[in-house]
Amino acid sequence: MAEIEGTSNPLRSKKFHDMSYGNTADNTLTNQTAGIKQLAQQYPYMDIDRVGIWGHSGGGFATATAMFRFPDFFKVGISESGNHDNRNYEDEWGLTSASDYEAQANQNYAKNLKGKLMLAHGMMDNNVPPSNTLLVVEALEKANKDYDLVLFPNSTHGFGAYTTYMTRSRCDYFVKHLLGAEPPREFQLVLKPDPGNGVAR
Repeated sequence: MAEIEGTSNPLRSKKFHDMSYGNTADNTLTNQTAGIKQLAQQYPYMDIDRVGIWGHSGGGFATATAMFRFPDFFKVGISESGNHDNRNYEDEWGLTSASDYEAQANQNYAKNLKGKLMLAHGMMDNNVPPSNTLLVVEALEKANKDYDLVLFPNSTHGFGAYTTYMTRSRCDYFVKHLLGAEPPREFQLVLKPDPGNGVAR
């Protein structure tokens, strides 16, 4: 697993931040792909023919963007609760007068999908409306693309009581489509309290 800090992250200069101003669709994905390729040159055990990506909320948006705009690089993606079209999203953090929302909307690029994509959303999401994911679903179906969909009928943005189900589904998806192995069927994840603070982990 690799985590790469791309441009526009906090605690840096304004010029560093301005790179993605008005273009949230970039999501530093050009940095991520370049970084992974450089790491693979240094560490030959890294197999860049089997790159997976996942994210939740803004990360769900970024994951679908990665699968649609870099379809030859990212092979497996899991996009959870993504705000795929910021015109259909209530939160002002994704809104700027400089943004070209039509050009950034994920459903417009769904036809480019080549790899395996799982979409997930809570149908009672009070942050990102489920219709954001359904826009992508419709576009994939119009383009005759295969995809997987997980819906949580009574869950809000973070999946709540179904977090363990989503975690298991995510792990299984990567094991099956990146590792090429069959995960244990219906494995039961159990959260145990953290002895340090009593919070379940």
